[in-house]
Amino acid sequence: MTALSLADFERDALDTLTRYGTIPCLSPMFDDEWANHGHLDAAVALLADWARARRLADFDVQVHHLEGRTPLLTITVEATGASSGTAVLYGHLDKQPPLGDWSEGLDPFIPVRRGDRLYARGVADDGYSTFSALLALESMEANGTPHSRCVVLIEASEESGSPDLEAHLDALTDHLGIVELMICLDSGALTYDRLWVTTSLRGVLNVELTVRVLARGQHSGSASGVVPSSFRVLRQLLDRVEDSTTGEVLLDELRADIPEEHIRAAEAVASEFGDVIARELPVLAGVELMGSTPHEQILRRNWYPTLSIVGMGGIPEPAIAGNVLRPSTTAVLSFRLPPSVNSERAANAVLRALTTDVPSSAEVTLTMHPADGWVAPPLAPWLSEALESASIEAFGRPPAFTGEGGSIPFLASLAKRYPAVQFVATGVLGPDSNAHGIDEMLDLPTAVGVTNAVTTLLSAYAAK
Repeated sequence: MTALSLADFERDALDTLTRYGTIPCLSPMFDDEWANHGHLDAAVALLADWARARRLADFDVQVHHLEGRTPLLTITVEATGASSGTAVLYGHLDKQPPLGDWSEGLDPFIPVRRGDRLYARGVADDGYSTFSALLALESMEANGTPHSRCVVLIEASEESGSPDLEAHLDALTDHLGIVELMICLDSGALTYDRLWVTTSLRGVLNVELTVRVLARGQHSGSASGVVPSSFRVLRQLLDRVEDSTTGEVLLDELRADIPEEHIRAAEAVASEFGDVIARELPVLAGVELMGSTPHEQILRRNWYPTLSIVGMGGIPEPAIAGNVLRPSTTAVLSFRLPPSVNSERAANAVLRALTTDVPSSAEVTLTMHPADGWVAPPLAPWLSEALESASIEAFGRPPAFTGEGGSIPFLASLAKRYPAVQFVATGVLGPDSNAHGIDEMLDLPTAVGVTNAVTTLLSAYAAK
């Protein structure tokens, strides 16, 4: 089969992908007015129009709308072979916010190409996925390679924890049919020299925590020493869930035993690639990392519970900070949960810890968004062989397997609905891709390699 080339990708996909990069289609968590702003609708319309122009024998493009929900795009490509099952190829079109000021010459919504890298918010996470999935199928049909029935499913709320996905899956149950293979194109890669297959994903629990002590701010000279500081109460509450010295999460409900096979896999990755986690992070000189060995750092990222404070509210910028005892402080907490932890159980534990016997009887309010993690089931022999072939044919090297520290709620949702399904989670989010950070980047040759790997996997599925 003739492989897709970078020139093919540039000709057939790059212009539309670049236009997608200009759309500020933020996930609902970051844009309360998403429905009025229309950016998600603009993005899904752009991708749907591109999909309708593909050269495929028998396919259907649909944009699905449910009341109060973000849109969802499906492209259903009917089988050209004898397979009776369905392969689902998953991605998402919603984006994270810009985060901060991008480097000189770069902008989150003005795409820039430098060599074989495209810079813009969302192009790697996860705008490329629609193009990769359909170009793989188009390449198969052009080469006369049979494929099964495939449904490309692109959602628009993943970066918010996929709150709209279950409703869409309920509505699409009959349409999806018997799902036997799931290929997720929203995961990561530790290097760009091979196909990386994700073996686990952490869950996530997002919490917005507000502590209030006053109806309005007061002069600190008259109120401090009498009224408790909302920030001090917040610090005390955080000490209940995290050891501020070690970073250890203290609640048992947020912990899990690490399976022995995942420990061995981390040791194998560290043995082959060395200090691979530390190398990809822009750590300042002299900063001491958590984890004493490379394999421990891999496990800490993939299987340890963690707490990150990702936002603060009620605190003025230094330039306008006056001598005021502020009425409230808000912290946005992002707990990453081990793959096997039940996120609802974790949320209840955090709720109890932060609202029981609050210091100084301050007023506390919380909003919580939990999402489960995922552990890949064992690979069927045909899929294990197909992954080996896919990586060697697309990259010239065998595949590698590792867990990921991020979350893709769709995988957990689908695993519950289809317990016998075979999963492949892979993607382009490698070194310097900066998903969720400034200067997000898509490595174009890697996108082409992943696309070619998908053709091999779908071919093997149709022939099994």
